[in-house]
Amino acid sequence: MFRLFWALARAIAGLWPRLRHLPRKAAMALGAPGPDQPARPDRLWRAMLVVLPVALFAALVVPQVTLVMTPSIDAFAVRRSPGPIARGDYVMFMLRHPIAGPNPVSVTKHALCMPGDRLTMFETPSPLVRNSRDGHYYCNGELLGVSVPQAHNGMKLDHMRWSGIIPAGMAYVGSPHVRGFDSRYFGLLPIATLTRMERIL
Repeated sequence: MFRLFWALARAIAGLWPRLRHLPRKAAMALGAPGPDQPARPDRLWRAMLVVLPVALFAALVVPQVTLVMTPSIDAFAVRRSPGPIARGDYVMFMLRHPIAGPNPVSVTKHALCMPGDRLTMFETPSPLVRNSRDGHYYCNGELLGVSVPQAHNGMKLDHMRWSGIIPAGMAYVGSPHVRGFDSRYFGLLPIATLTRMERIL
């Protein structure tokens, strides 16, 4: 019994330095101008009127914002924008390709050629790699982009070899960037797998 009492006394003695400052900390939390000044809850309420709306805005908006981590798109941040996808819209999708690594990655591009549009592709000898060919892609006569035979890391890139009227439910996605990795390489995508986005930054 004596040992138990002694252990309890030592525990209380260890907590006392923290407990004796608790009233000062409580007063500061309630808006006191200083540690030895009386509490002023009105200051706390004024601070909360500023902090709480900002916190609520961040909680509601930030989770819906997606940062664009590629220089091929002229946007730094986008968010979902419900509605049918039209030519020129930002779209987000999951990319599964060896150049992206072993796991799928989220990618943002533009929808550039839509169902009913005519996609034309022709090849020319590549000036970058001997005995290779580049693909040139046009939508209704407008140039979308030109493929390159290999990536920055030296990985060989095969380009899409297809021309024709884009079928229903499919789309060509891409960007104007000369090194953009898009439908030039992985082909048309089902529109059902695309999410319409809008630029916010």
